[in-house]
Amino acid sequence: MLALPSSVEGKQYKLSVLEEKLKPLGYRIGGGWEYDHGYFDYKIDEQDGYTFLRLPFKAVDGELDQRGVTVELGQPFLLNHQFQEDLEKDADPFDGLFRMSYNSVVNQFQKPVDKDASLDPKFMPTARSLIQELELTLL
Repeated sequence: MLALPSSVEGKQYKLSVLEEKLKPLGYRIGGGWEYDHGYFDYKIDEQDGYTFLRLPFKAVDGELDQRGVTVELGQPFLLNHQFQEDLEKDADPFDGLFRMSYNSVVNQFQKPVDKDASLDPKFMPTARSLIQELELTLL
């Protein structure tokens, strides 16, 4: 993870306004959100893991699932998640249809091999450009 300076840090917005402005640029709310905080993710690359520009936010007047909630932006950062390329090693092929159905419905995604893998410097120009676009869009 590499924190990146930005003048959007500390700014407050309605979450719905952020979604309206950031989704057309390619940002998505990450799946790891909680009721009090979350992340907008911009996927930069998916080779050798997933490289994201991540924009954290936290609720300041309610919970994220409430209409009209205001959030405060945190410091953006660059992040790389590396995932396993093969099947889960502990999966038992003889557990039958139930095990296969359970894994495909409940345990669909593998845990990252490294949630904070090293970052390739080649992504820095892209990250800086995305930060500039973010600032122009929000400020």
